[in-house]
Amino acid sequence: MPPVAEGTLFDGAAEVGGPPTLRVGELAQRIAKVTAATFPGDLWVEGQIRNLSRSPSGHAYFDLAEPVPAGEAPRAQVAVTLLAPERRFVNDQLTRAGGAVRMEDGIEVRIRGRLRWYAPRGTLQLRMSGIDPTFTLGRLQADRERTLAALAADGLLDANRARRLPLVPLRIGLITSVGSAAHADVLAELTASGLGFTVRVADARTQGIDCAPSVVAALARLAADGVDAVLLVRGGGARTDLAGFDTDLLARAVATMPVPVWTGIGHEVDRSIADEVAHAAHKTPTAAAAALVAVVRTYLDRVDHLGGAIRRAALAGSADAARRLDRDAARTRRAAERALLRREHRLDDRRRRLAGAARRSLDR
Repeated sequence: MPPVAEGTLFDGAAEVGGPPTLRVGELAQRIAKVTAATFPGDLWVEGQIRNLSRSPSGHAYFDLAEPVPAGEAPRAQVAVTLLAPERRFVNDQLTRAGGAVRMEDGIEVRIRGRLRWYAPRGTLQLRMSGIDPTFTLGRLQADRERTLAALAADGLLDANRARRLPLVPLRIGLITSVGSAAHADVLAELTASGLGFTVRVADARTQGIDCAPSVVAALARLAADGVDAVLLVRGGGARTDLAGFDTDLLARAVATMPVPVWTGIGHEVDRSIADEVAHAAHKTPTAAAAALVAVVRTYLDRVDHLGGAIRRAALAGSADAARRLDRDAARTRRAAERALLRREHRLDDRRRRLAGAARRSLDR
């Protein structure tokens, strides 16, 4: 095979009549013009947040993806840039909406922005300038209702409540984010009780797109470990922070757990689907731990009460037996005295008869 002459590898691109040769800057300008002409103003785009990051300068970056189940790669996505000034405006929007929505991975949002070509990185970006919190809340509520209906149809809403809690549940599985306030609160409550709890901690993500798969894996580990009951706890937050506990995947894992699952998720006003399918739901992580302590204390109080009742019954029985023994002794004593008296009378009678007979004998 003859050697290829130098300078001929890319000569085809410069053939007469072929496509024009552009500099990178020229191509970037053309793409920017086409993008601006096609999308001249703001537009609304809905999708799922992925790969969210925040820079020290106050900017935020993420991918807005077509929603897919956890663990699957998105079929389409666009890069989003939220610069610091617009970020402050977006945060104000979320605050005015009650703070129930927080931008995190896995959350579905409807955002406003302009599509622009960013030449330095060679990427098409959506420059975000606003958000619609009601869209996210509506999607969360619709997903929640759909999941509850599916669980009810499969008979799973009361499945875990049917699990029998041991009389003295001392071997406890704890699912939470290790190092969190919820983790510390539960351990403090169990330790302060002075009871002999053994706690098997299963670390899990309790927020974001990985929450449900992480908690499901933790439940599986504890099921294999043979615990008496499981505490699934997390501190409070925005409604979107707790979205992982409203997923069908997590709810079914809780419902089919072979041991009772007690939840303590969020604050007093929060109620997740995990709470709906759990054996017992509590307002806070501390409340869940305190309820478990109360179960064990109630059993010990019953044992103490029964022990006291047994002692009182034993003492009463002993006193009654002593009284019966005294009565029997008194009756025996009186009977013995009467028997002795009768014998003495008979002896006296015999002595008199013998004396009379002796005198009569002597007289004869």
